[in-house]
Amino acid sequence: MTRVFAINGSARMEKGYTAMILEAFLKGMQEAGAQTELFYAKRLNVKACTGEFYCWNEKLGECYINDSMQLVYSKLRQADMLVLATPVYIPLPGEMQNFFNRLCPLIDPILSKRNGRTRARFHKKVKIKSIALVSVCGWWEKGNFSTVLRIAKEIARDANVKFAGAVLRPHAFLLAKYKEKAKEILKATKQAGFQLVRKGAISKDLLDLVAQPLISEEDFRNKENDAYLSLKRSL
Repeated sequence: MTRVFAINGSARMEKGYTAMILEAFLKGMQEAGAQTELFYAKRLNVKACTGEFYCWNEKLGECYINDSMQLVYSKLRQADMLVLATPVYIPLPGEMQNFFNRLCPLIDPILSKRNGRTRARFHKKVKIKSIALVSVCGWWEKGNFSTVLRIAKEIARDANVKFAGAVLRPHAFLLAKYKEKAKEILKATKQAGFQLVRKGAISKDLLDLVAQPLISEEDFRNKENDAYLSLKRSL
């Protein structure tokens, strides 16, 4: 059985569009036979890394900060797949950035050069073999995900595991308005989770369905600008 550890970095937790997409994705994984466990970065209240590198220079693999990450570490070590779910901020919610930084104790400090870069890898006791990204943003284009996508891929490369794919939903807030399209998108998201567990990858067709435009780029900007100008006039 595939064990999946999912972390939702949205400040809105269950109420956000990240949760909407992630829930469908995890449901598909469960139907494919995976065991999933979901945590919210905000609810964990993960403290910031202090940069002491205690986990590398004092006691390998151990973090001296006594907070809820101590529980999370044991669960991460047993997971086969890590699902990172986050909305796009500038670039990430603070709690999610703290979570990323606090992954350091899982990394073995033996360094090597791979594809022209200094890299490390997970400790042997960490079972994670792949990392996937689920992300939503407010702006129209998929290019808005570029920084978050790069960060997720870098984490996978630094840990020497497979980056299993990115489920991306731009202008996610419009899902509340275009409900029929939302059903189609959530169905595709569920299928993506199922496919990832069964086949180890997600087809481009499914990812394109999840990311499909709900309105044209020009209409999107016009509507957003009109709303802002209307608000400005009312102040």
